[in-house]
Amino acid sequence: MSLNNTPSSERIHIGIFGRRNAGKSSIINALTGQDLAIVSDVLGTTTDPVPKAMELLPLGPVVMIDTPGLDDNGELGSQRVRKAYQILNKTDIAVLVIDASLGMTDEDLDIMDKIQKKGIPWVVVKNKVDLCGFQTRPAKCDNERTENTFLLGETNSIEVSTVTGQNIHELKELIARQVPETDCQKRIVGDLLSPLDFVILVIPIDSAAPKGRLILPQQQTIRDILESGAAAIAVKDTELKETLASLGKAPRLIITDSQSFAKVSADIPEGIPLTSFSILFARYKGSLATAVNGAYALDKLKDGDHILICEGCTHHRQCEDIGTVKLPRWIDRHTGKKLTYSFTSGTEFPLDLSPYTLIIHCGGCTLNEREMQFRLRCAEDQGVPMTNYGTAIAHMNGILSRSLEPFGL
Repeated sequence: MSLNNTPSSERIHIGIFGRRNAGKSSIINALTGQDLAIVSDVLGTTTDPVPKAMELLPLGPVVMIDTPGLDDNGELGSQRVRKAYQILNKTDIAVLVIDASLGMTDEDLDIMDKIQKKGIPWVVVKNKVDLCGFQTRPAKCDNERTENTFLLGETNSIEVSTVTGQNIHELKELIARQVPETDCQKRIVGDLLSPLDFVILVIPIDSAAPKGRLILPQQQTIRDILESGAAAIAVKDTELKETLASLGKAPRLIITDSQSFAKVSADIPEGIPLTSFSILFARYKGSLATAVNGAYALDKLKDGDHILICEGCTHHRQCEDIGTVKLPRWIDRHTGKKLTYSFTSGTEFPLDLSPYTLIIHCGGCTLNEREMQFRLRCAEDQGVPMTNYGTAIAHMNGILSRSLEPFGL
């Protein structure tokens, strides 16, 4: 994805669910006016969830996720169905596509139960009405469940035909209406700033830094600063002291990469507010209070405890990778305990967290807010403390209190 495009993590995620050959891929193609998804009469053409970033008017930037059929069978089919259900954890709007000639089936009702329990806005699309003259046959499922579902959602259901194009425009409008209205947009750092403030961003350039570009949290933070009418000054950690000495006034805030926390804190006067990109993202997508409490759990670790370290993205790990190398080393030094570690990346996140004493997550810049919140709820429900990289590093360096001052904590 180009740097000029909206990151996938900031787009509305629309999950498309339904039985095999209900027309999920055809719905995606009809909504976008493009042949983005493979359409076939062969059952099970879509074998894995397929995300597609695009512009969908009147919503704007979205990610549409085509999923495997809910009625897939066999051992491999069961795995595909589990993958489809997992997509609910990142779905902002669920679109359930049903074959109008069949009506709602047990598979459709099962996922509707999950959608409603998770509080996900939803739309039911009765597809292929051109084949049945708008007359749907009785659903092949429990009548009471069917009746209850339609009573709850008649205003959220629509009959369409991807062959004739009937009601496709109306479907777009219906999906757009499912976006919840909010009084204010969440900000990364903009709510802490005033016009004409300036912020210093400390960005180390070392062997682990991506060549020729800034990482996503840095890009997004700079953009949010500029949208606030403030100025952003980016420096390497080795040039921070000289930069501060050359400025005519103190910055409103200094934001550092977590790996440089100790050095940056030592290089700046106490009166200048300091935090990290990771702590900002804990507040932006997760729960800063949860991350702080999770960081304090580091002090209670015992020999043999098991720590799960999670990254939301996948990347080539360097010899001094922060997640798999630096963090375990710093934790061992901080606790003085003999600990064991497991690591996950990308979309992998264990549903059973009982083996772990503590979870340390990255800032989650590549995950959308719903998926980050899902992971936090999983940890909370299973009683496992969870923090993130920046909050844990600040605590281990004895500067967590200082790092929380910009938020009045």
